[in-house]
Amino acid sequence: MRDVNMSTKYDPTAVEAGRYQDWLDEKLFAPEANKAIQGNEPEPYSIVIPPPNVTGKLHLGHAWDTTLQDMIIRQKRMQGFDTLWLPGMDHAGIATQAKVEQRLRDEGISRYDLGREKFVEQVWDWKNEYASTIKQQWGKMGLSLDYDRERFTLDSGLNEAVNKVFVDLYNKGLIYRGEYIINWDPQARTALSDIEVIYQDDEGAFYHVKYPFTDGTTLDGKDYIEIATTRPETIFGDVAVAVNPSDERYKDIVGKTVKVPLVGREIPIIADEYVEKDFGTGMVKITPAHDPNDFQVGNRHDLERINTMTEDAHMNANAGKYEGLDRFEARKAMVADMEEAGDMLRIEPYVHSVGHSERTGVAIESRLSTQWFVKMEPLAKQILAMQQNEDEKVNFVPGRFEDTFTRWMDNIRDWVISRQLWWGHQIPAWYKNKGTDQEEIYVGTKAPGDDWVRDEDVLDTWFSSALWPFSTMGWPNENAEDYKKYYPTNTLVTGYDIIFFWVARMMFQGKEFTGKRPFKNVLIHGLIRDGEGRKMSKSLGNGVDPMDVIEKYGADALRWFLATGSTPGQDVRFTYEKMDAAWNFINKIWNASRYVIMNLEEDTVARIPDASKLSLADKWILDRLNKTVKNVTAMFDKFEFGEAGRDLYNFIWSDFADWYIEMTKESLNGDGDKTAVQETLAYVLDQTLRLLQPIMPFMAEAIWQEMPEQAGKDAHLGIQAYPVYKDELSNEEAAASFKSLQDLIVAVRTIRAEAKAPMSKEIDVMIKVKDANLVSIFNDNADYINRFVKPKSLTIDENVEVPDLAMSQVITGAEVYVPLAGLIDIDAEIERLEGELAKFEKEVARGNGKLSNEKFVSSAPEAVVAKEKEKLADWQEKAEATKKRLADLKKA
Repeated sequence: MRDVNMSTKYDPTAVEAGRYQDWLDEKLFAPEANKAIQGNEPEPYSIVIPPPNVTGKLHLGHAWDTTLQDMIIRQKRMQGFDTLWLPGMDHAGIATQAKVEQRLRDEGISRYDLGREKFVEQVWDWKNEYASTIKQQWGKMGLSLDYDRERFTLDSGLNEAVNKVFVDLYNKGLIYRGEYIINWDPQARTALSDIEVIYQDDEGAFYHVKYPFTDGTTLDGKDYIEIATTRPETIFGDVAVAVNPSDERYKDIVGKTVKVPLVGREIPIIADEYVEKDFGTGMVKITPAHDPNDFQVGNRHDLERINTMTEDAHMNANAGKYEGLDRFEARKAMVADMEEAGDMLRIEPYVHSVGHSERTGVAIESRLSTQWFVKMEPLAKQILAMQQNEDEKVNFVPGRFEDTFTRWMDNIRDWVISRQLWWGHQIPAWYKNKGTDQEEIYVGTKAPGDDWVRDEDVLDTWFSSALWPFSTMGWPNENAEDYKKYYPTNTLVTGYDIIFFWVARMMFQGKEFTGKRPFKNVLIHGLIRDGEGRKMSKSLGNGVDPMDVIEKYGADALRWFLATGSTPGQDVRFTYEKMDAAWNFINKIWNASRYVIMNLEEDTVARIPDASKLSLADKWILDRLNKTVKNVTAMFDKFEFGEAGRDLYNFIWSDFADWYIEMTKESLNGDGDKTAVQETLAYVLDQTLRLLQPIMPFMAEAIWQEMPEQAGKDAHLGIQAYPVYKDELSNEEAAASFKSLQDLIVAVRTIRAEAKAPMSKEIDVMIKVKDANLVSIFNDNADYINRFVKPKSLTIDENVEVPDLAMSQVITGAEVYVPLAGLIDIDAEIERLEGELAKFEKEVARGNGKLSNEKFVSSAPEAVVAKEKEKLADWQEKAEATKKRLADLKKA
């Protein structure tokens, strides 16, 4: 045996040590690295990484997302494509600023103490710290990223792209500035888009308050109307009470006026379709500066807008004596005062859905504010039209997510893009005489002259990341080499939770500014959940650090679990039992490979020997490998990685390790020429490692470099050619013959197990063959039968005289008997055979039922019907043979 540098147990720490740095040093991830397997003009294939936020360490969801991308790009690289996987990170405006502000708060200072310039320096320090951590984690995962092309959403090139997009959209009338009700984060003191708001159930109350008539009017004998609100602190902003115009109860009071509690301001009762007659009292207070629906009502009725709060959600001067109080403190004080004044009728506890900031977690405010917006309707229409064209559309995988995307686009609202932050792309807008009647606005990258002041706000993070697929390629320079070669990108991989945040925005920005879809496919995956199906979160304490998993099991085991754990679009549950199974599989591969490599010669070449030198087992394993190559490639093309994994697992564990390697021991331990079997072993192992490389790059290369052909060379598996299906290796005859041999071996082993006869116990094996072809198959492969069955004697014939006392198994085309006089309980054997017969007869009945169905016979493809007939005949033959054996035993 050869001496190989492989431990007897898979050690991921040793296997992975230094390997990633070697790949980086040799720039194996650059598009130019795989020229050896590229044609004259290789087809480009590009992926841009969804840029992680520089807010902390990566979690299991990121590990899943990047593993899928790495598998795709590694396979395409080996298939000879001109591949680019471009890395980068997102500045994540509000999220990163919130983290840094929290750090400063812990030190007792605020961003305002530092000022904008010094605060931004602090954020850059944070970015550099966490970007370094993220890159280390990418390395631990083995991600084949081209770091020479790494981008950051705040770098100068992307800033140029962002400014151009803003200016162009403004000049087209698709960006405008206006006063609207927006979502407001009072802790971060910035606007939020709708999809940056998370709704959760909070305990609150309905406060039923008196609004007295001003002219002595009564309603149902009362000189006031009853208004229910969940937010008493907004009462100072009330400018009307509304009822539905078709509500007969209130038709006589429309036009009357009532007084606002606590402030005594007179406001009108108006009629508007917005009010639901059947909800509550059918009367609602209208507060245009603090509610988006009220804002629309106020516009229709030309009502005043009264803002009652400051940016950090404290009451302002419009709240009178409550000025300076926090909004929730003010609520308590106002409720107490209204109770004392007799204006509070009752308080009903109420659990309701309240919007919270996705980033800071605080309850948002609906706030009247002047912001910048993108007019979405024309952009959405353009994308919906694009999706109707098969040659232009983005293909969603799974397809059901396109419906989700389309519904959102159909009902899209204008996008508020300005943020009151210091960290981000500053808006390229300039003001002269701001806040006066002579205010002028200019939009451009530079001030048009003196006395112009730049807008202090920055753009929503998603505005810059929406340009990611093309801004990272050198756009707006449309002659940039990467842009011309790699855009549009091929595949985007992302979770279903950011279809609206990011996928949709990349699509409309890409189409608007490049005239093309930004990617051909978008592969949507689910979320990582714990073993109980719960979303991982800090509050539940069920989060798992992928680096901890890699430390224990290795990167390849984690990658295998993530790659094969679910189907596209579905969530995956993480358990350590699954990680144990992943490690065990790799250990199986490792030990099987070690055995193979130890049994090769120093000059063994991984190639297909001349067909004349191949045994049945050789032909069979080459056919099984060929089918596996075809299936795995097809599953990768459809992004069905779970199915690809199942094919690989079954081939490696069962076909290669448990069957073929065991069968080669007969030749390897014999005295004959071993060249053909060694070359076949080497070829199958080589091709299998190539199939595994996209999923398990560390382990696959470590084994591959131990093979005789690679000894002493500095070759890398990741830039070798990927296996392809070969017609000449397809061998249905060998597959069928070997299946019969397997069935025979399994049948005898089953009999041994049922009779509790160990392999050391001598038994006679008798095979009554009905298919004459099986006689030569079994005789030609008697060495295999002897090795796997260990018979005392072996009889193979069409005319076998079966002894009365024998255990039996029926296989396709033959009956297998083991005389076991004195070893078995005849009654137990009869019971077993009766169970077998019941199973066979059930299948016969099923087959007869199917073939007697005229609709099936007439509509099913001819090949399908023929296959059903073939299966029926097989089950009938097995049933008849079992009946006969039962009759013989019952006579004994």
